[in-house]
Amino acid sequence: MSAVADRGTCSCGPEIVTFGCRLNAYESEVMRGHARDAGLADAVIVNTCAVTAEAERQARQAIRRARRLKPDATIIVTGCAAQIDPQRFAAMPEVDRVLGNDEKLRRASFDVGAQPVRVTDIMVVRETAGHLVGGFAGRARAFLQVQNGCDHRCTFCIIPFGRGPSRSVSAERVIDQARQLVAEGAGEVVLSGVDIGAYGEDLAERPSLGQLVRAVLDGVPELARLRLSSIDPVEIDPALFELLGAEPRLMPHLHLSLQSGDDTVLKRMKRRHASADVLALCAALRTARPDIVFGADVIAGFPTETEAMFAATLDLIDRCRLTYLHVFPYSERPGTAAARMPQVAVPVRRARARRLREKATQALSAYMQGRLGTIAEVLVESAGCGRTEHYAPIRLDAAPGNGLPPVGARVQARVTGVADGALNGLILP
Repeated sequence: MSAVADRGTCSCGPEIVTFGCRLNAYESEVMRGHARDAGLADAVIVNTCAVTAEAERQARQAIRRARRLKPDATIIVTGCAAQIDPQRFAAMPEVDRVLGNDEKLRRASFDVGAQPVRVTDIMVVRETAGHLVGGFAGRARAFLQVQNGCDHRCTFCIIPFGRGPSRSVSAERVIDQARQLVAEGAGEVVLSGVDIGAYGEDLAERPSLGQLVRAVLDGVPELARLRLSSIDPVEIDPALFELLGAEPRLMPHLHLSLQSGDDTVLKRMKRRHASADVLALCAALRTARPDIVFGADVIAGFPTETEAMFAATLDLIDRCRLTYLHVFPYSERPGTAAARMPQVAVPVRRARARRLREKATQALSAYMQGRLGTIAEVLVESAGCGRTEHYAPIRLDAAPGNGLPPVGARVQARVTGVADGALNGLILP
């Protein structure tokens, strides 16, 4: 989550450097339109992340680099790190303007002469607008924000203080956006949010995430593929479970906010699931849809984590047959409860993270080897490359005399090999 997700730039608009989650990627496209409309063509917008100290370090590094490369540009800093500690970024000599997470989505924030620091209390925000964005045009996959904020207080997480309370976009607005994204060429839409499983709890009708997914699929029949961003294991409602088991346009891939496989650690994190819940969920979904694959976020070296507790995480990864792992060494976030707990030594955290990444490499390799000879539906995302319905990266070869399909096309391909962390596939006629 702390890697640079996008460094988009074009001759007619600002450069945007995006760190962190898919929701940030979506919001960067909203800002791109606002900045362009405000005439900020010569600007660099750094959309920060606060999940780890490393993410913040990378953001500050990107700000300094932007000033060196573009000494006359307007540099705007926003995102979760800027929301939580705006004065720290405002004090950087390279920065011209700091915007909060609510302000960054407002057109007036980008006008010439706007206040240099515009960051209000995110905890009082109660609405999330369904911004229509055109920045995903020409891309095969587009992100769509359906929810923002979080009402839970996991002991390691600072994000609720950057995002505010949970709030949802109306189903009607989500459907309109999905329809527009498909019209602009998106072959797949990813529903995104900070805590998407909490979707609808703040709306009058209290619709569930599963009901929203059903509404999108019914309301946008031309949408070929729908995917979900990360979700808590306990937040899969009955309607969503049924769709995951039976709806072919809802991709057979689920990324779980797991964090640990040890029940004591999970309790100290204030997570709402136990390891048995994750095992039961994976088993039940595999029964309903045998080809489904799972990913997970995992934290290494959470405070008080012993070697036995860490071993429980490794064991759960195997027992759930997780395919994709996002691994993070624990990072103290000032103001969180976990930062006041007895800490695991940093070298131990890094060593455990390394072991988890080795496990991730092995799990992905085993999964890909098991796909040899199978037929995959591929969404082409760039020249000769795409993703299968199970989210596996794949390089495509065409039969002699045939060209490669354009970006956004969906093709059938036979998996012929595995190399460098991706599948190889031959496009079928």
